[in-house]
Amino acid sequence: MLEWGALAAFLAAAVRVGTPLALAALGEAVAERSGVINIGIEGSLIAGALGGALGALAYDSAAMGVLVGAGAGLAVGVVFAFFAVVLNVDQIIAGTAATVGGLGFTGAIYQARFGATGTQLSLPTLAPVRVPLLADLPVIGGAFFEQAWTVYLAYLLAPALAWWLFRTEWGLELRAVGEEPDAAAAAGVRVRWTRFRATAFGAALAGVAGAHLALASAGTFSEGMSAGRGFIAIAVVVLGRWHPLGVLVASLFFGAATALQFVLQARGLAVSYQLVLALPYLLTLAALAGWVGRARAPAALARPWPETES
Repeated sequence: MLEWGALAAFLAAAVRVGTPLALAALGEAVAERSGVINIGIEGSLIAGALGGALGALAYDSAAMGVLVGAGAGLAVGVVFAFFAVVLNVDQIIAGTAATVGGLGFTGAIYQARFGATGTQLSLPTLAPVRVPLLADLPVIGGAFFEQAWTVYLAYLLAPALAWWLFRTEWGLELRAVGEEPDAAAAAGVRVRWTRFRATAFGAALAGVAGAHLALASAGTFSEGMSAGRGFIAIAVVVLGRWHPLGVLVASLFFGAATALQFVLQARGLAVSYQLVLALPYLLTLAALAGWVGRARAPAALARPWPETES
């Protein structure tokens, strides 16, 4: 059994690891609800990490770094959306190009700025913000309510996006575009413009996720530090069944699976940490197969887009 202190540390690590996934996956859930799979979210995430690092250094402010990171992620997303949504290029090809391009450009910019061998950056970091009363709760208080403000952004975005998607006219239009684009177009909804905005929003959130990774989790930037988190975020969306609240819970679950490996290693248990890391993916496959409840993707993700869409 874990001691209370060890459990609190484990939960805090799960939140730290899960937050970048949550931010990126919440944005991706909105994009996929509109009928777009943004494989290029990995490119937005690494661009956000570098943008956050450079912005924090330039303005000597971690908060400004997050804003610059959001803009960098948005820039990559706009490029992807232009090809995938406006020009109707295959989403997988466009997304792969955005990811490879993002990784390549960030590496080139980093080396141009800090030398061919790079340097270990010391960045202004996002200080933990203590939530009164809630932070005093035993075990979970410090883990969930004494974190960087970007963590609370993820907490707030999940219910806000759920309300927006399922309780507002704009949310209904976006879901209609993802489910029945022809019917949505007939009702006067601008299908491509809706998808473009949803994709750009998701990319900006991925940029915030990257900035959080650099300024709150790592405190530095290194080439390729996104380490596949963009692709993991897509799996998180599936496990969360394309619902913002489910996505938040799934992100924390992925974060807990990653944090658990550190606990196992610290205790010297002879359990392969790769098996622990594989558990969320196995559950994602089970969700897709309907073994742990029905996971139904937006219908437009499974079929080609009509050429007549506006």
